[in-house]
Amino acid sequence: MSATLSRRGFLWRTVVSGVGATSGVALSSTALAGAGGVTHPALKAGGEAHSLLNVSYDPTRGLYADISRAFVADWEKTAPSGGHLVVRTSNGGSGAQARSVLEGVPADIVSLGLSRDIDLLARYGLIGADWRGRLPHGAVPYTSTIVFLVRRGNPMNIHDWPDLVRPGVRVVTPNPRTSGGARWNYMAAWGAALQRSRGSEAAARAYMHALFRHVPVLDTGARGATNTFVQRGFGDVLLAWENEALLASLQLAPGHFEIIVPSLSILAETPVAVVDRNVERHGTRAVAEAYLRYLFTPEGQAIGARHYFRPVDAACLAANRARFMDVPLFDIASLGGWDAAQKTHFASGGLFDQITAG
Repeated sequence: MSATLSRRGFLWRTVVSGVGATSGVALSSTALAGAGGVTHPALKAGGEAHSLLNVSYDPTRGLYADISRAFVADWEKTAPSGGHLVVRTSNGGSGAQARSVLEGVPADIVSLGLSRDIDLLARYGLIGADWRGRLPHGAVPYTSTIVFLVRRGNPMNIHDWPDLVRPGVRVVTPNPRTSGGARWNYMAAWGAALQRSRGSEAAARAYMHALFRHVPVLDTGARGATNTFVQRGFGDVLLAWENEALLASLQLAPGHFEIIVPSLSILAETPVAVVDRNVERHGTRAVAEAYLRYLFTPEGQAIGARHYFRPVDAACLAANRARFMDVPLFDIASLGGWDAAQKTHFASGGLFDQITAG
């Protein structure tokens, strides 16, 4: 079996000015008005040129390639004086991406895997504290959830969270220290364990210790974990974003994988924001805000659904309901929110450190 993840646009490695030499960033460029920044043929003499950098979490490469393609075509038709636009996207684990912006990567917008990563940038003054109120739905254009991806025939007979800790089961999930998707996986497992134990934190802690004894390797991001499972053939079950699981099972290697929907999972909300400090420096606020507003339009919502992200628009979600799995969902607020999760689970010395320390 051979399966290759689609990475649309152009890929290269670069070190962005202001970041140390170890902070290489993979950029997929949607230079839609001409590859490599070549002038768009329709650009009027004296037309204004703009460039946007979207720093995003791991599994959004195809999504934002198509969003950018559609937005650029629309923007260049309506921009005064025939403006020209190039949109680039950097992808990686959500936590690592947030830190890269904090360290100097000149993002105009961020589209990250969890709200706490954007709150971090707001705490240091890069983004206004009111960022959630600037866009519809709390600045969350799409949602997802966490499901299991198994090999054809489900040879390990995995159906729900308790099955992940049976003898011999190898679980693939990324590292919560660097990956937003990994934190959603972790909190989905934690919340399900709490419900099964009728709220017993001791039982939930025991389950999490058992679960991570079945995780032999921790990739830095969700796409890396998908590659480990799909391309390298490692592991028995992948804890995955619903969109990643659908991509793998329907497009990358049809017939080679099955999606298992657990009895309970988490509502994963993935927010977006303009990086205020950077757009003021770049003079890109208007186009950056327009780009994010586009995500909530019927066109932007439909593109998200095509890439297996759940639209937040009720009409678009209803029109695409057959794409998505029926699963009871709880939200992060029911577990105390991300600040509480950080303190209990992910801070230095927290439960995840205790688990991985053995």
